[in-house]
Amino acid sequence: MSNLQLRVISGIVMAAVVLLLAWLGGLPFRILSAAIAAAVFYEWCAMSRTSTNSAYHALSAILLAAALIALVAGFPAATVFAVLGCAVVASALTGLIRGQGTWTTVGLAYAGLSGVSLAFLRDADRSGLMAILFLFATVWATDIFAYFVGRAIGGPKLAPSISPGKTWSGAIGGTVCGMVAGLAVAFLAGGNLLTLIPVVFLLSVASQIGDLFESWVKRRHGVKDSSNLIPGHGGVMDRVDGLVAAAFALYVIGALLGGADHPASGLFPA
Repeated sequence: MSNLQLRVISGIVMAAVVLLLAWLGGLPFRILSAAIAAAVFYEWCAMSRTSTNSAYHALSAILLAAALIALVAGFPAATVFAVLGCAVVASALTGLIRGQGTWTTVGLAYAGLSGVSLAFLRDADRSGLMAILFLFATVWATDIFAYFVGRAIGGPKLAPSISPGKTWSGAIGGTVCGMVAGLAVAFLAGGNLLTLIPVVFLLSVASQIGDLFESWVKRRHGVKDSSNLIPGHGGVMDRVDGLVAAAFALYVIGALLGGADHPASGLFPA
């Protein structure tokens, strides 16, 4: 099987699983969100693992697991964030005491916030389903069209020292197409388009910043892929870098409008 065939097959399988669990919401999607967070942290640690920090990574993984268990168990946002906050503080103090810095702690916070944002955005109601589909449409369209527009037009590089292949034309094209896709979902969901225009713009930009951030992390450690967990696609971080950044941005906006436990209700009222 060629690498292209493998990419296509694994991509279809991933999309089908994610969309099915997004449709189900509730516990199934919380489990998926926790699994994404765990995989992201595993890859973060794998890229930075040395002979001296394995025990520190293991301790931080246990701390993250406590927050993810609280998330899967359905505890309120305040409780989940409290557990995650304690995990981050404990990991940071351990890293400083052991003289191993805070890089692992940054990964713990990044992974934990990724899982928590996705899970609370989806929740278990119609508003959550609309919010997560709005997020998927925006991020996926941004990613796909940024690639094709950038390849077709070319031009000045967006951040050559971080990701040499990305161009300003691709970034702009991806943003425009991501906004169109997101607003199309919002229109079908009965959302307030006037309110959601700045939101969808922010999501598209955030997804591209998340993509650049992950590229910077990989370049920092001299690796091409975050791992080889996904056949033909590399690692989980390679696939969700833009998604988790946009999810966190959307969660913050939704939490300000509808509350930390049901952020989607502030974006897509029932």
